[in-house]
Amino acid sequence: MPGPVSSTTWKGGSTPRNSSDLNCRGGVVIQRIYGNLNGLGAEQIRRIGLFYRRRLPPETVLTQEMARQLTELSRHLNRQLGLLITRRGEIAYVVVGDHQGIVIPNLDGFRASSARFKGLRLVHTHLHGERLTDDDFTDLALLRLDMVSAVETLPDGLPGVVHSAHLIPENSEGRFWTCLESRRPAEIGIDFPSFITALEGEFARRQKTRKVEAHDRGILIRVETDPLADAPLSLAELAELARSSGVEVFDTVIQYRNVRDPRYVLGRGKLADVVIKALQMGANLLIFDHELTPGQARSLAEFTEMKIIDRTQVILDIFAQRAHSREGKIQVELAQLKYLLPRLAAKHTAMSRLTGGIGARGPGETKLEINRRRIRERIHFLEKARGEIEKARGQRRVKREKVGLPVISIVGYTNAGKSTLLNSLTQSDVFTEDRLFATLDPKSSRLRFPRDTEAVITDTVGFIRDLPPDLFAAFRATLDELQEAHVLLHVVDAANPDCERHIAAVEKILAELAIDHKPTVMAFNKEDRVADREVLDALCRRYGAIAVSALDKKTLPPLIARLAKVVKNLDQ
Repeated sequence: MPGPVSSTTWKGGSTPRNSSDLNCRGGVVIQRIYGNLNGLGAEQIRRIGLFYRRRLPPETVLTQEMARQLTELSRHLNRQLGLLITRRGEIAYVVVGDHQGIVIPNLDGFRASSARFKGLRLVHTHLHGERLTDDDFTDLALLRLDMVSAVETLPDGLPGVVHSAHLIPENSEGRFWTCLESRRPAEIGIDFPSFITALEGEFARRQKTRKVEAHDRGILIRVETDPLADAPLSLAELAELARSSGVEVFDTVIQYRNVRDPRYVLGRGKLADVVIKALQMGANLLIFDHELTPGQARSLAEFTEMKIIDRTQVILDIFAQRAHSREGKIQVELAQLKYLLPRLAAKHTAMSRLTGGIGARGPGETKLEINRRRIRERIHFLEKARGEIEKARGQRRVKREKVGLPVISIVGYTNAGKSTLLNSLTQSDVFTEDRLFATLDPKSSRLRFPRDTEAVITDTVGFIRDLPPDLFAAFRATLDELQEAHVLLHVVDAANPDCERHIAAVEKILAELAIDHKPTVMAFNKEDRVADREVLDALCRRYGAIAVSALDKKTLPPLIARLAKVVKNLDQ
């Protein structure tokens, strides 16, 4: 399995420790030997290092001579030996294990792509006549190796048969790899360059059949600990969020567990299966329907070379795409920076100290600390700018109050049809789209009632369950506009099977804003999309709501009459 390993270097007969030089001294090549070298003598290490001088013909998987050198030394050491070989036949890594297995070193120096393999194949010894193990298949898949081969090491040190496997494209059987017929090294009749080119071509052809234009191609993941929860509905909402963010959703994965894995969220084995499936399908993104902790995000990123994001990041990305006003952009950037700050990791940051020399003595700061300081400074600047905007909004609110018009604020779950309803009620032309969070910036229009009375009706940003705390805090100023509303118009998507949970989510946010006591009119929108009218009528009776279709103005008079009645009662 991939993971940290101990290492040393080889230089003739000496064994310098803890060195990573790769150069030439006195005509002797120095190469790193990876793995478990404890207990080995200088001569044994020298013999292991000699493999870096070997080279395989590019067209072969393994020659009889190379196999014999590998098995003889492996039997002598009573340890597995492994070689990671490039497509040109060069030995890129030599790895020493124990009698049961080897640990593959970090391969970051080699290419990584969702549609191509690593460009390395693993050839290693097995000391007990076993075939390929689960660890072999896991390494093959997670590291996207060209091939993995295990050479049986006979008691006399001679090579037995070679067991090989390679990944296969997406298939109806759900298999991830296939094993080749076991043969002796000299009998493996594969032209390796042609074989691997054809295999990568087959992967590419299968992926192209999806006709996907999106750059981001994701698999959605949810780990459900509550057996009574409706996980598919939750993932369906995440899929809508992903599509609104421009992600093409390839697949969804639900795992039921008593508790989430503290490191990987879902089980390590299940995660491995998901990563392999992503390779087959051509997905390059894993989206978790949870807010990942900084530690989980790092662990997942280290486990796979794929991009890892969570539900909060998807919502933040949508808001970043939809924010057009200066206020909206400030609020989104604030939320992004507050989310990012605790997740800054040193993994991709140089940690060298900065010393300024004469006139600037001192320990300096790490690059990570500099990044954190700059983010904090930017947050302070944005919060100050937001305060100025809040002040200006307060002044506009005072002017509006002087006019004396009552204010109706439209609230509701995202994509419930709030902006469309505002357009129909006021003959406005507010932007609408059948996507989540199409509206971020508040829009206000005048609503004229039949008896020559008027009200200001305001559209607000849509709500969503488990609204990210940083986003809620950043948009608090916008949501505080609801404090000045005299009446709330709660719009519900009646066609959504999860509408009652949406109602509960909106009411929870209204309670957090301490405005759940305000007079509220509930409207079940999209009645034209509801198949069972009796169910809709029952919902309306239960919640005291009115069924409408924002696209059909003929359905709106009862709602307008209800609003007019509530507004009239404000003066009583």
